[in-house]
Amino acid sequence: MSTTTWILLAIAWVIGLSLYGVILGLILSGVDRVLVARMQGRIGPPLVQPFYDVAKLFRKQDCMPSGATALVFRFAPVVALAGAVTALLFVPLGGLERAALFLGRGDGILLLYLLLLPGLAMVVGGFASGSPYASIGAQREMLSMVSYELPLACTILTLAWRLARAGVTAPFSLWTLADHPVWAEAGPLGWAGAALLLGVMLLVLPGELGRIPFDAPEAETELAGGLLIEYSGRSLALFELAQAVKTVALSGLMCALFAPWRLSSAWSELPMPVATVFDTLGFIVKSGLFMFAGVSLVRAAVARLRIDDIVRVYWKHLGLAALAGSLLLIVDTWI
Repeated sequence: MSTTTWILLAIAWVIGLSLYGVILGLILSGVDRVLVARMQGRIGPPLVQPFYDVAKLFRKQDCMPSGATALVFRFAPVVALAGAVTALLFVPLGGLERAALFLGRGDGILLLYLLLLPGLAMVVGGFASGSPYASIGAQREMLSMVSYELPLACTILTLAWRLARAGVTAPFSLWTLADHPVWAEAGPLGWAGAALLLGVMLLVLPGELGRIPFDAPEAETELAGGLLIEYSGRSLALFELAQAVKTVALSGLMCALFAPWRLSSAWSELPMPVATVFDTLGFIVKSGLFMFAGVSLVRAAVARLRIDDIVRVYWKHLGLAALAGSLLLIVDTWI
C-alpha cells in the first residue's frame, strides 16, 4: 500500500468514526432526555431533539464578545472536538473496533489525557470570553476535572495491575483490557472489588459529561450557562458535537473495562459482515445501559450539587470507594 493510499484511508477512517461518534452520541443524548422526562412525569422532547438543536445552532449567527481574546475564543471549540475525536480513535467500539485508526496502540493512561482535552478547551474558552460568569464556570470546571480524575485513574490503574499480576502482556492497553475481562481473571473478592469500581465509574460518567448533579460549571440558575455563556452559533454547536463524541468514547471505555463481550461470539459460524452488525448493535445497547445507569437515573433522582460538594463526593466518597475496590482486587491475588 502506497503512502498516499494509506493517508487517504486514514482520513476516511477518521471521518467515518467521527460521524459514527457524533450520530451515536446525539442519539444517546436524546434517549437520556426522553427517559429522564418519563421518570419525572413529563412528556419531554422527541428522540431526535439533539439533532434539531445542533442543526439550529449551525444556522445561527456566531457572535463574539467585545472583550474576548479572539483567536483563543474561536479555536477552543475546534480543540474540544479534535480532542474528543482523537480519544475515540483509541477506544474499542464493538463491531467497528477493527476500523479504529490506532488499533492496538495507546493505553488507558493516554486516554485519560485525551478525555481531558474537551474540558480544558471549555475552560480556556470560558476564560478567553472575558465574561465573569464564564470565568467562574471555568474555575468550577477545573475543580471538577481535578476531582473526578482520582477515581477514574484509580480504576484504570487497578484493572491494568490485576492483568499484569495475571501475566498478561501490555496490561495498560485498552485492547488487552477488552480481551481479558476482569470478571474472568478475578475470584470472589476480586468480583466484589470490580463491582465497586464499576459503581464508581458509573458516577464518574455524569461528572465527565457535566450532567446533573455534577453540572456546577454550567448551573443555569446561578451562572446563566456558566463557562459557555458567551458561545453561540457554530462555536456552540462544535462544543455540543465534542460532548456527543466524548459520550461515545466514555461509553466505549466502560464497555472495554467491564463489558467487553461480543454477541457474535455466541455463533462461531457467522459471516464477518453479520458478526460486525451484531457486535455493533451490542455495543450500542451496552452504551445505552451504561448511560441510563450512570447518567439518566442519577440526574432524574438527585439535584445539582454545589462545587464544594462535588469535590467532597469525588475525593472523599468515590475516591475511598475506588481505593476499597482496588484493595479487594489486590487481596484477591493473594488468596
